[in-house]
Amino acid sequence: MNYRDMIETAVDNFRENLTNIADSLEDTSLTPDSLCDLSRGLLEASAEASRGFLREYLRSEDVVGDVIERNGKRFRYKDTSGRKFMTFLGPIRIERSLYQQDHGGRAFFPLDEKCGIHGFYATRDVRDACLFLAGTKTPKEVEQTLQKTALFNPSATAIQNMVIHAGETVEAEGEKLFDEVRREETAPAGTKVLAGSLDGANVLLNEPGKKAGRPAERPGKEESGDASPSSYRNAMVGSITFYGDVPEDGKGPDRLQSRYVAQMPEEGFPTMRSRFEAELAHAEAITDDDVIKVLLFDGARPLWNYVESSEIFDEYEKILDYLHATEHLSKAGEAIFGKSSGKARKWYERWCGKLLEKDNTTDGLVRSMDRYAGNLPEKRREELERQRTYFVRNARMMRYAEYRRRGLPVGSGVVEAACKTIVKQRLCRSGMRWSREGGQHVLHLCSVIKSGRWDSFWKAVSKAEEKRNIQLIAA
Repeated sequence: MNYRDMIETAVDNFRENLTNIADSLEDTSLTPDSLCDLSRGLLEASAEASRGFLREYLRSEDVVGDVIERNGKRFRYKDTSGRKFMTFLGPIRIERSLYQQDHGGRAFFPLDEKCGIHGFYATRDVRDACLFLAGTKTPKEVEQTLQKTALFNPSATAIQNMVIHAGETVEAEGEKLFDEVRREETAPAGTKVLAGSLDGANVLLNEPGKKAGRPAERPGKEESGDASPSSYRNAMVGSITFYGDVPEDGKGPDRLQSRYVAQMPEEGFPTMRSRFEAELAHAEAITDDDVIKVLLFDGARPLWNYVESSEIFDEYEKILDYLHATEHLSKAGEAIFGKSSGKARKWYERWCGKLLEKDNTTDGLVRSMDRYAGNLPEKRREELERQRTYFVRNARMMRYAEYRRRGLPVGSGVVEAACKTIVKQRLCRSGMRWSREGGQHVLHLCSVIKSGRWDSFWKAVSKAEEKRNIQLIAA
């Protein structure tokens, strides 16, 4: 390979382009517009020369021979075939050797294999950028962003195909892929507490379900109970968070790092449980034995039933989210004093403070409810009884004053925020309806980006999907 000749050709190309740009400047005065045009011209001149070098380099790396073997199958040289594909420098076209088995079947291109583009429209670095953006933007938005910011500009359809292919690879590889992602991870220095949380967010699916809401009152409208072509179901998000010490004058421990998993709706969330437990097991393995382990959820009974029925959580401190507790406290205050009552607010604020500052507060809170219950109208008494039951049932998980003294978190805001940023902001825009499979492809991207794991994730996924494509050729 004569790289010097390639370099000379590229430099000559660049020099010629720069000369043309310089000639055009003689009749142009400097303005904001001309400066932008000049910058774009210089960038494209450099990119064009670089694409020429890249094209010649790839041509020199092609494999030319009579017969080659892949996956135990023999492929014979047939011809050359031209192909246009997307690189980080923009689109280029190359001619490369085509091989095929004697009985026909799929064509095999050794150069495509070397480049990691066999069966792909774009090189690995282009797919990397597109998929990273697709974790927070729609394919159309990614297309528009790249048109403004990059030399490569794949279409929204091409980007969507990248999302599908990567998502299928993640599902095919399963937990093995995430084991590889986690392999080199360590716990943040100064970790004192390890907290696991689960929560849900509704996603609109493009599958039938019972329609909710008021009955239709105008002619031609569906009745509320009729089947709808779409339906809301609960997607799940799990967070695993490492906390440090409580800072001076702080009310809770410092959050050092969080990892996330997300799963589209499924009955009983078995996949989510498996993935959440795998993340927790990894976090346990990389933290010291004296780290305090806690589970911090809201009051959803299915979640606590899952926790209480699993022996793997026996060593975890169970904490009910403080803000959810205060929501029930607010309902109790309204039941006692009525809505928009100054007395209700005063009672609510007093017990909110006591929950955070004094031990065994729930005992006194329940006694306070009992004192008011006898004088209430029936409906308000029934509501107060519901709230009383809530505090009695969950009292063992509401020792907030003790938790704060020990430097433990008392709020599940981490996972609730993740429900918004991972699920709601990406999957719940106006007009969006999802298949479970398609939504999961995107959730993998969202949760990995939110976890700060993108580079290790993409390294594992790109290798796996490139290998998958080669295996399909000789299947």
